[in-house]
Amino acid sequence: MAELTRFYEKFQPSHYDIYIDIDRATKVISGKTTITGDAKDQAIAIHQKDLTVSAVTVADQAVPFSEDATQDALNITLPATGENTVTITYTAPLTDTMMGIYPSYYQVNGERKQIIGTQFETNAARQAFPCVDEPEAKATFDLAIKFDEHADETILSNMPEIRTENGVHYFDTTKRMSTYLIAFAFGELQGKQTTTKSGVQIGVFGTKAHQANELDFALDIAKRSIEFYEDFYQTPYPLPHSWQLALPDFSAGAMENWGLVTYREAYLLLDPDNTALDIKQRVATVIAHELAHQWFGDLVTMKWWDDLWLNESFANMMEYVAIDALEPDWHIWETFQTSEAPAALQRDATDGVQSVHVQVNNPAEIDALFDGAIVYAKGARMLVMVRAMIGDDALRKGLKNYFAAHHYDNATGADLWAALGDAAGLNVGAIMNSWLEQPGYPVVTAQVVNGQLTLSQQQFFVGDGHDANRQWQIPLNSNYDAAPEIFKDERVVLGDYQALRDAAKTPFRLNVGNNSHFIVKYDQTLLADILANVEDFDAITQLQLLQDLRLLAEGRQISYADVVPLLPRFANSHSTVVNVALYRIAGDLKKFVTPDSAAEKQLQQLFDTLSAGQVARLGWTAKADDSFDDQLTRPYVLNASLYAKNADTLAAAHQLFTANAQQLSSLPADVRVLVLRNEVQNYGSAALFDQLLAEHRATADASFKADISAALPATTDPALVAKLVTKFEDADTIKPQDLRAWFRGVLANDAGEQAAWDWIRQDWAWLEKTVGGDMEFPTYITVITGVFKTSARLAEFKAFFEPKLADPMLTREIKMDTKVIESRVALINDEKDAVNAAVKQVLA
Repeated sequence: MAELTRFYEKFQPSHYDIYIDIDRATKVISGKTTITGDAKDQAIAIHQKDLTVSAVTVADQAVPFSEDATQDALNITLPATGENTVTITYTAPLTDTMMGIYPSYYQVNGERKQIIGTQFETNAARQAFPCVDEPEAKATFDLAIKFDEHADETILSNMPEIRTENGVHYFDTTKRMSTYLIAFAFGELQGKQTTTKSGVQIGVFGTKAHQANELDFALDIAKRSIEFYEDFYQTPYPLPHSWQLALPDFSAGAMENWGLVTYREAYLLLDPDNTALDIKQRVATVIAHELAHQWFGDLVTMKWWDDLWLNESFANMMEYVAIDALEPDWHIWETFQTSEAPAALQRDATDGVQSVHVQVNNPAEIDALFDGAIVYAKGARMLVMVRAMIGDDALRKGLKNYFAAHHYDNATGADLWAALGDAAGLNVGAIMNSWLEQPGYPVVTAQVVNGQLTLSQQQFFVGDGHDANRQWQIPLNSNYDAAPEIFKDERVVLGDYQALRDAAKTPFRLNVGNNSHFIVKYDQTLLADILANVEDFDAITQLQLLQDLRLLAEGRQISYADVVPLLPRFANSHSTVVNVALYRIAGDLKKFVTPDSAAEKQLQQLFDTLSAGQVARLGWTAKADDSFDDQLTRPYVLNASLYAKNADTLAAAHQLFTANAQQLSSLPADVRVLVLRNEVQNYGSAALFDQLLAEHRATADASFKADISAALPATTDPALVAKLVTKFEDADTIKPQDLRAWFRGVLANDAGEQAAWDWIRQDWAWLEKTVGGDMEFPTYITVITGVFKTSARLAEFKAFFEPKLADPMLTREIKMDTKVIESRVALINDEKDAVNAAVKQVLA
């Protein structure tokens, strides 16, 4: 693999004039790009990928050029150094890879249509126009787009359209920005617009396959998010408009293109009358995340991809800060605690995981950086730690100064720490670098040794890990004053435990609020004290206790068998976060049983015991007095009852299905997936299978589509499993963007595991061709890893993936995931009997 070279070092663009003519019928792009910039050398390189360049001129004179596909380079020899204006004429294919400029397909009244959109992050702008395609190479852009236009089409871009001449749409000059943030789209679109208090135009756009009211929720959240950020950042939104566009085919969740944010339809548009609360929360946080980027990432951009966290970690935290302000009754930080925090803790405990800040050694590694659990979730936890340390006043002051110092430019992590540290009067960088530069995190052991309360820190691993004697500067957030605010050492003695306990009159705890990125292992004395008083603690503390115990069991520091007896005492909690943690542990117990065994039937009894009271309380249908917690908890307890094969629950789900059989989309959205899956599993037929597949193709409701895609893979009929696998490569039935979810559903089904595993091994080349250029591609390996749990599957996994270790996009994932399966297999072999005995004892 070619070593990474920075083209910006030799040629620094200041302005682009871009003309692109797109012919959808022939799938050909014709373009002319004129770049003005400062050449430090006569021999320069411009990025291009899959472009057919016909001419390169400087001052209307042809100049020598050559192409180097290994570097995505167009090498050009200039007549002189200094300011040059280079014009490049080219053609390129319009592809279906969901990268560069590409078509999205959808249906209206059975008619297949398409809209054209773009996706340039990380380095796909070079597939659309020649450019120095690096974050630091900021410039201004004049964009002109022509296409085979017909009546009733709309075109959008980063900036407002200023005129149309001879079918060419001209857009206003952009601010100084990075190439990966350029965007445009056109087709038969509908939209709704409003204006913020400061005069920014806000718009939401989608295809006409959707009902107009599906745009309303996003429009409201986008408007209020922009207004919130202008106030919180104390920095005006820098563009005239903020368009939000839903694309029918989109590989990522959303993309923060400056002024034209693009989304999967599922993350922007929703039915206001029948959408589950958790889906509304997800859509709101995705919008808030992308709009946080308009400042943090777009106005100020990381200097190079090694600081990707600077963009993503911050936006990941700010989505929760914003939505907590806009919808305080949602208690959205609880969602952070049940999604981001456990994802980061699980992933970050595997030896070989990347650090948040990670070097990029060659181009193929760039897309591999987008590890959601690390760059997004762990990075966000780091920033939550900082926010807790310095407070919102210092945070806002520091950000205002950061934006003022680096606007329309680039920055590094050190620049952010400096700005926040200056505002807070604290050396933030010194504390945070131990989290930023080191992989992993510590387990803090709290124990009473010879009467003394003692703390120690050591890196925590799930599976085998090389202990490199790492230490962290840990914000302990203890409820005892004797504990240091920042724990820097390997070990510290806090004093006489009994005296401290008598003075505090409450059990000793660490990481109160669960904002810091570590877990706690309490010795028996301390844990017994906490458990004796657990009902007095808030929901986050109970969640944290269960979360830490689960991880300690995964890491073999305690036994799962010791955790099982604790579960019933949390079963009747009305808190969603407690129920999420409870059923995460209960779900993990499934790996210790085999299908249809006596042990599985016993585990199903435990699930019935845990869920029965809540099912009786909440039922299948919403009640007028449901709290937000009730709405979010209902699916968890019903899902548990379905796994338990509770006869009343199965019958009630079947009755709901039957009552709504003529209009399945009208099933209550919060339980619809459970009703459909129950019907497929327990009352299924080939006719039902075909009906649901047809409804999936026909509906434009992304939530309903997702429910069907979660239900159909649960079929136990081998013939229907085989039929479903044949649809994996049928893009009219399963869009490539959605394939991973379908694949995982079949793989996780005992009746489908072999078929799905056979498919991905046989058709890996097709998968690589279809989604291989996408940052989501390595996550197919992660999905497999989440399912496999036997020595035989481990051997097959290694046999298939080890020959692919040389692919830099897959190397880290394969190495880490091999360890994950190895540790799971060892855990099951060692603890299966004890865990199943513990389940039996609880039921006795």
